[in-house]
Formats: sequence, structure tokens, C-alpha cells
Amino acid sequence: MSELRVFDETDGAHPRIHTRDFDTIRRELDAVGIRFERWEARQPLAPGASQADILAAYQDSVDRLKQERGLTTADVLSMVPDHPDKVSLRKKFLDEHTHSEDEVRFFVEGQGLFSIHKEGRIFHILCEKGDLLSVPDGTPHWFDMGPAPHFTVIRLFTHTEGWVARMTGSAIASSFPRFE
Repeated sequence: MSELRVFDETDGAHPRIHTRDFDTIRRELDAVGIRFERWEARQPLAPGASQADILAAYQDSVDRLKQERGLTTADVLSMVPDHPDKVSLRKKFLDEHTHSEDEVRFFVEGQGLFSIHKEGRIFHILCEKGDLLSVPDGTPHWFDMGPAPHFTVIRLFTHTEGWVARMTGSAIASSFPRFE
């Protein structure tokens, strides 16, 4: 189940908000310009479905978002607990960073924890199957896939080079809970 915890940026121990209610999550994120939606597949997906099958299952939602936001590319990325580079890949996005375009992710399966630093608060969003999250360009954030990552996401881009992480140099991410 999706989850939102909102912390003051100076206190990673005591969330001001903690909810699993979808409408509350969406309302809290919308208030700071973060898009959060639920999508449903138009057809069931078999285990181990191909990228083409996954994109076809969500084609209506992907096309709608591409049209609405001027996105040009969609692909599928999967991560499994026994991936040989899981430690280095996890570490790569654990520090606060930004991108020059929106980071748009839809969780086909599994889960991951996005932490967004905005308006003096840290928004921890545990995304799960069916969740779409869009982090606006230039917004400081970090992503934790956990020590045993398991997820498949559809990534949407305007230009893939805009997704390169620009580290902020802040150590703030280390002051907040990790995804275990």
C-alpha cells in the first residue's frame, strides 16, 4: 500500500503527516506541485512480461501523459533482488539531486521510496504497483530502492539526457529514514 510521510527538513525522526490514504497522499503532494496518480492496466500482465507488453497494457495512460506533458519517450526498467550491481545502483541515487526535466515514474510492480525536499519539508512517498509519481524538474530529491530491490517501472522522458542526476552537495538525505 502506498504511503506518505511528511517531515520537517530538520527532523527526520518525527513525521508531521503519516498516511496510506490515496486521496490524502494525492492532495498533500498536489499542494506542492507533485503529481501522484493511480493507473490500471487495460489487460492483465503475465509474470515476466516484455517491455512491449507492459507498455501496451498502459498505453492509454502513457499516451495521455505524453500528450499532456510533451513527453516523447517511454521505456521499462526492472530491478531484482539478485541484480549484481544493486549496491552501486542503490547508492547512485541515495544522495539529494535534481534533474533538468521532470522525473516521471509509474510502478508496474514492486516498490521504491522517493524523498522530495520542498518548501522546508521532506515528502517520503513509498510508491507501489499502480502509482505514478512526477517530480518536477529542478526539485531536490533522492530515491531508495532498498537493499533487496524489486520493481518494474515505466519511465517517461522529454529527452533522456535531461534525466542525468545533478548532485546538490547536501547531506540531508542521510538524516532521514532509508527504505529497508
